[in-house]
Amino acid sequence: MTEREPTTAPRPTTEPGPTTEGRGRRGRTGARASFVLALVVLAVALVIGSGVTSSAPPTPAQRAAALDTQIRCPSCEDISVAQSSASSAIAVRHEVASLVQSGASDQAVEQRLVDQYGPSILLSPPDSGLSSLVWLLPLVAGALAVAALGAFFWRRSRSWRHLRAGVPEVSA
Repeated sequence: MTEREPTTAPRPTTEPGPTTEGRGRRGRTGARASFVLALVVLAVALVIGSGVTSSAPPTPAQRAAALDTQIRCPSCEDISVAQSSASSAIAVRHEVASLVQSGASDQAVEQRLVDQYGPSILLSPPDSGLSSLVWLLPLVAGALAVAALGAFFWRRSRSWRHLRAGVPEVSA
């Protein structure tokens, strides 16, 4: 006769031990905490990078440089006066700097340049009149596309429900 080796069966426990369920709950909680921590770090980085916390107003040189990036070079194609080295761009930069030094607001500087050169001097299109369609048409097209996709998937789900209701189940 051979002697049988005793086998040990796992005992059922009521305590959550090192099972997959216990690890899953802790894993989900850890994932949530990591996600929340990442969001907090992102929010702090955006607040610091945006300059919201700085209370100093921009200097006249900073304002002039910002305006130079928004104004088109009069003799070049689609580049700002800040990027161009043409004589007309240099003249516009000097004019912007003198207007800012004299205390003119950004809107007043832009309006003076529009009066001299026309509305095409600004790199950004105006947000009023017929030019506002440049901003509205993509929004309307996006909303229509989302609505069309929603209607497509809604109709498809209805047809699948009707097909499932009409076909009897096959039992094995």
